[in-house]
Amino acid sequence: MDFQFDETQTEVTALAARVLGKEREPADTWRALADAGLLALALPAELGGDGLGVAEVALVLTELGRVASTAPALASLAFGVLPVTALGGPDQRSALLPPVAAGESVLTAALHEPSAPFTTRPATVAESAGDWRLSGVKVGVPFAAEASRILTPASLPGGTGVFLVDPRADGVTLTPTRTSSGTPDYTMTLDSVTVTDADLLNGHGPGESIATLHRFALAGAVAFGDGLLAGALALTTKHVGEREQFGRPLAAFQAVAQQIADVYVASRTVQLAARSAVWRLAAGLDAGAELDIAAYWLAEEAPAALAACHHLHGGIGVDETYPLHRFSSAVKDLGRTLGGASHRLAGLGELVAG
Repeated sequence: MDFQFDETQTEVTALAARVLGKEREPADTWRALADAGLLALALPAELGGDGLGVAEVALVLTELGRVASTAPALASLAFGVLPVTALGGPDQRSALLPPVAAGESVLTAALHEPSAPFTTRPATVAESAGDWRLSGVKVGVPFAAEASRILTPASLPGGTGVFLVDPRADGVTLTPTRTSSGTPDYTMTLDSVTVTDADLLNGHGPGESIATLHRFALAGAVAFGDGLLAGALALTTKHVGEREQFGRPLAAFQAVAQQIADVYVASRTVQLAARSAVWRLAAGLDAGAELDIAAYWLAEEAPAALAACHHLHGGIGVDETYPLHRFSSAVKDLGRTLGGASHRLAGLGELVAG
């Protein structure tokens, strides 16, 4: 089954592919995406955007995955722009979104707490004392120090909400943590950080903000992962088709053909699951199960597929001047962002049991 793109989505894919066809530093890639208008796709027309949505943003993220880009697009667009567009008020949107579209700032979200990825019952609490006081610990926050605001889920009296936290505010401590790809990542400690009602995203009502943030984050992650697998597959297919051994291309050997076929199956499975989930979310349908399935397949299948790609490359596959390591590193980081295959499978089990 193939999903057919409409004319606008086809144009978005083609434009993103052209922009990303030239190898650049991450900062230059971010600027090129802005200059091409690709960071403004989801912005409302009154803010200079195209008024599009998650389907078009997902296409851009997939193309970024195909080249294993480390630009802050996943964090800014899926964790930031899409939720702020959906949940934010006019003042919040006008203050935060245009600078991202211009490539002048980034957004991100604190999706995880210690031992609790994508938690819907945050241990981070917001206590009301005139203004709000936020306290708690978040882990795995991408581009936190570089962001203008961090979307931060918290438990409120009687419910939950998502706050826009300034990473430079008093009481915020950011501790750098290591990633496989080298992209910035932090543990964020909140010690009675002052925020106001103007910093609260509650466009879908109390309790729904976290669910909305999680849906957009998962959609962006699986779209990016789709691109990563497709890019690694293309790189490996080219290698085994051109590299010769005993006077024959590697692809002519049955064992090699079987292994690259396994990578192809994994890539196409993730692609189908990701596109199905994004399509349902864009259409306003319940995409919860599809997002969980896509996230599980990606977390489960992508690491093994990348290991096969490295094996098929032989020694060149571990050469740091060869691009394959960028794909495997990004897949490792993305698996951690998703919470890991066991966490995703447990979520699917709860879905079936419920």
